[in-house]
Amino acid sequence: MKPLAGIKVLDFTRVLAGPFATKILADFGAEVIKIERTGQGDDTRSFGPFQNGLSGYFVCLNTGKKSVELNLKDPESICLLKEMVKDVDVVIENFRPGIMRKFNLDYASLKAIKPDIIYASISGFGQEGVWSNKPAYDLIAQAAGGIMSINGYPDSPPTRVGASLGDTSAGLNATIGITTALFHRERTGEGQQIDVAMVDSIYALLESNVMRYTVEKNIPQRIGNRHPISAPFDIYQSKEGYLAIAIANESLFERFAIFIHREDMLEDERFRTDNNRQNYQELLKVEIENWLRQYTATEAAALLEQGGIPCSVIHDIKDISESAYIKERNMLVDVNQLDHGLFKIPGNPIKLSSLKQTNMQRAPELGEHTEAILEKYKEMMK
Repeated sequence: MKPLAGIKVLDFTRVLAGPFATKILADFGAEVIKIERTGQGDDTRSFGPFQNGLSGYFVCLNTGKKSVELNLKDPESICLLKEMVKDVDVVIENFRPGIMRKFNLDYASLKAIKPDIIYASISGFGQEGVWSNKPAYDLIAQAAGGIMSINGYPDSPPTRVGASLGDTSAGLNATIGITTALFHRERTGEGQQIDVAMVDSIYALLESNVMRYTVEKNIPQRIGNRHPISAPFDIYQSKEGYLAIAIANESLFERFAIFIHREDMLEDERFRTDNNRQNYQELLKVEIENWLRQYTATEAAALLEQGGIPCSVIHDIKDISESAYIKERNMLVDVNQLDHGLFKIPGNPIKLSSLKQTNMQRAPELGEHTEAILEKYKEMMK
C-alpha cells in the first residue's frame, strides 16, 4: 500500500507550482481530484510539446489525478465543492490571494464546514504582507527573490536559472507542509492553513549568500560557476568538451594535485590554501587546463573519478536522459496515455524502501471523472 493511500486532496491548482505539489501526493497514493475550468481545463493543456494532440507539459505534472470540470462562478458548483470538502483531507490552491474568498472557498469558509481541513495556498508573495497582491510567474519570483542577482557572470546581466525553481521549490515546500500538517492532525486532530510563497522558496535556497550579507554586510555578486570560498570549483576546457571540477577542502586539493602530477602546487604559496587559490583562480585555471588538454572531458572524468575527485562532464538533456544512470534510478518512466501514445516523463526522485516502483498512472482527459465524482456528492447532498 502506498503511504498516502486514503488521503483525499481537492486540487484547485493550475500550471506548475501547485500541480507539481499534487503530483508528488498522487505518486505516493493520495486521491487527487483536480478541479478544472469547464471547456478549457488547466492552462498547460494548451502548452507544448504535443504528442497526438496531448500536451507533454500537462502529462508530466498531472499523472495519477482525476479531472472534474466545474465553473466556479456557478452557485451550484460551489455547493457541490463544499459538499466535497466535507469528504477530503486537503484543499490546495494557487490563485492570487483573495480569489478563493470571492468564491467562498477560502480557508475560513471551509474550516467552518470541516474544522480539521488542511488548506494549502501557493502564491507569488504569500497570503499576507506588503507584496501579497503582486502577480508573479517564475521569472518574477527569481528576480524578486534574489537568485537572479547571483546567477551568471560578472560581465553579464542578471540571469534566470534555466528551470522554473520558483515554481518547483514552492510546490515541493507545499508538499512538505501538507505532509507535516497531516502528521500534526494525526497527533492532535487539528487542521491548519499552509501559506507558501514562491519568493520565500527562492530566498530560502540562497543559504550562505544570505549569511554573507547578514554577517559580513557583503552583497554576493555574479561569479559564474565558481564558488565564493572554494577553488578550484569551476568548469574547465579539455581537449574536447568542458569538465566540472569541485574541490571543496584542502585534503581534496592535495589529492587532486598529486593525481595530476602537480605536487609542486602544494608548495606554491599561491595555491597552498583555499583563500590563496581564490586570489589566483585565473592562474589556477590555466594550470588545470594545461593538464586537461591531454584528454577529452570524458577521459579526464574517468581518470579523476579513480582518484575520488568530484567531477563531471557537462550533460545536455539528451545525454542525461539516455544515460544508464537515469535508467537504473528509474528517473525516466513510461506513461501510457491510450490514444495519445506512450509518454516518457521524469520519475519520482524520492525512493522509499517500502514502495515498489510501479507503472505510472496516466494523466486524465479533461473532465474524465466529472460525472462519476459529482454524482456521488449530489447523492450525499440529498
